[in-house]
Amino acid sequence: MASKRPRNKSSLPRLSRDGERLASLAQSLAVSGSRVEEDYWDALVGGQVDALLESHSDVTIDAALDHLDATAPAAFDVLMDVVETHAEAATLSLDDAEWQVLLVAAPILAWSRYSVPSGPIKTDAAQTLETQLRAHCAATTTKVALAPYLYSIDQLPRSFGDVHALARALGQRALGHDEKKASGKRLPETAPLLADTRYLMAAFVAKRGEPLFRWQEQPEARGAERRDFSREHALERWRDQGLPTLGTLMPGCVLDLLIPDGYHVASRESDRSIRPYAIRAAIAFLESALDVKPAQLRAVVAAFGADLPDEYRVGFTLAKNPDVVHGVVWPLFGREEGPEVDGPEEQIAALLRENGITDVVTLEQGFPLEFCDDCGAPLFADPVGDLVHAELPEETEAPRAHLH
Repeated sequence: MASKRPRNKSSLPRLSRDGERLASLAQSLAVSGSRVEEDYWDALVGGQVDALLESHSDVTIDAALDHLDATAPAAFDVLMDVVETHAEAATLSLDDAEWQVLLVAAPILAWSRYSVPSGPIKTDAAQTLETQLRAHCAATTTKVALAPYLYSIDQLPRSFGDVHALARALGQRALGHDEKKASGKRLPETAPLLADTRYLMAAFVAKRGEPLFRWQEQPEARGAERRDFSREHALERWRDQGLPTLGTLMPGCVLDLLIPDGYHVASRESDRSIRPYAIRAAIAFLESALDVKPAQLRAVVAAFGADLPDEYRVGFTLAKNPDVVHGVVWPLFGREEGPEVDGPEEQIAALLRENGITDVVTLEQGFPLEFCDDCGAPLFADPVGDLVHAELPEETEAPRAHLH
């Protein structure tokens, strides 16, 4: 779900007629008492969302979401789910048949001592990756069209309408409707980061009612083993075949691949999964930049947020010096602890120790989300709890590291 931000109800703009109707339908869907009633309201909400997406009316959708977030949180969750579902999908017609399109993101987790590349993919490499995606992740009859670009998070579609437009464009290309290739030439530059996610974007297209993914198929009908058609097997094969190709596009990077999935789910999963890579990349960078071993570093872990923590920030210092020389942000996404899952503090501390830093200071007090007034960089807590800018020593000759 989208992250919740406290809003002043009195400051909410007045909803348009379409916005009021969308919010009202979402509230009816949220309180449905049966599956039959739910299906009825879901069809109405989905139909209006489709019309707004087609007319690029993101302002109306966002206003309805803001209104519900402040007044009816359960309905906000319901509407967000419907909007995301319809934004990343489309329906196209070809040969008297309806085809369902899903925008699929294939996340690539990467870290390096320098920066993680992004940008256009050469034709032969793009064709190889498209073939590998189709072979290992798509159902037998699914058509696949890959955008020939390594996207950073800054280059992903910025709105629900943009997501929907990309889904349609790639879906049309998969069906041979439009030979125009998705291009990244006008995409914004991305900040060079030590650890970051890159995304392959593709449309998976199948006739309505047929499976899109390999793990949706029924292998028993062909005498095959169920495990050969599981998500785990698909990811294993995708890693085996995709990593060598991606390694040539991203030299000097340590890579891992997540399962290709619907755009919004894959994006959220990659946001969670990249966090340990940011810690490892920071330690590797400081080893090189300061010519030290991990045991010569100290990490200060602190929670930041208004009421409850929105994120943890890890400031790194030399063991006998309180100055913060580098920092990493560990964002939070909903509830992340439970009987079988350590809390964020424990996860971060265990990861730091696993990577050789034994001096870990966890501050008990929470801090506001403070940023540098000049450059906008997040401020980090030093060992005594003062918020400071992370700065490498002046004599350091290593290139400036960027934060994840």
